[in-house]
Amino acid sequence: MDSSEKKQIIKLKYGEIAMSGGSCCCSSECCGNTGTEEISKSLGYSGKEVRLVPEANLGLGCGNPTAFAELKEGDVVLDLGSGAGFDCFLAAQKVGNTGKVIGVDMTEEMVEKARANALKYGYPNVEFRLGDIEALPLEACSVDIIISNCVINLAPEKEKVFREAYRVLKPGGRMYISDMVLLAELPKEMHENEDLLVGCVAGAVLKEEYLRLLKEAGFAVEILAEDSDISDRQYGGLPVESLKLKALK
Repeated sequence: MDSSEKKQIIKLKYGEIAMSGGSCCCSSECCGNTGTEEISKSLGYSGKEVRLVPEANLGLGCGNPTAFAELKEGDVVLDLGSGAGFDCFLAAQKVGNTGKVIGVDMTEEMVEKARANALKYGYPNVEFRLGDIEALPLEACSVDIIISNCVINLAPEKEKVFREAYRVLKPGGRMYISDMVLLAELPKEMHENEDLLVGCVAGAVLKEEYLRLLKEAGFAVEILAEDSDISDRQYGGLPVESLKLKALK
């Protein structure tokens, strides 16, 4: 599969998830009968958070970046791959009416769902834009903080994502990421597996490469936490972990 084919597969699947609900497990066998709320709580969300905008919580993350992103009143926040808006709405609670949250997602159905959620629950300081995180629809030096939750692994050209993130951040801006990375290389056939691609595994890269790409884009990187138990909880024992990090411009 080339980059274009991968993006089309991802857009189709996540469009279906937007309409019907789903999770970031690689298959139903990996997660068993675990519900969306239980998955979210296992990733660090509180019961209050998962019930804030229930239609926005699709169980697609691999952590809770809003819990460690050091958000404050007045911040302008960008969420890369915002889905139905779950993390955007949590961030909006922290930045207040003087702040702003922008969500970018390439799946039309997700953007439509997120906009409907913002209207229904009254979030005037949140907006959602249709766009590719490899070519962000934002001006340079326009945001204070970037968050992203289990999305960059889906991008075929991660170096573009990190360069774009660096471009739109203000000087001294910060990026907080929770993402899936590999702890060992996968066989080629797994990298070509569509279910593993949309399940946040086949598109992931080795942890060392992920950190290298971030640094080459200009970021100073600090690893905040690593969740290797997620492999058994959600990914059937595959050699993956959820990496939480802070990247400073």
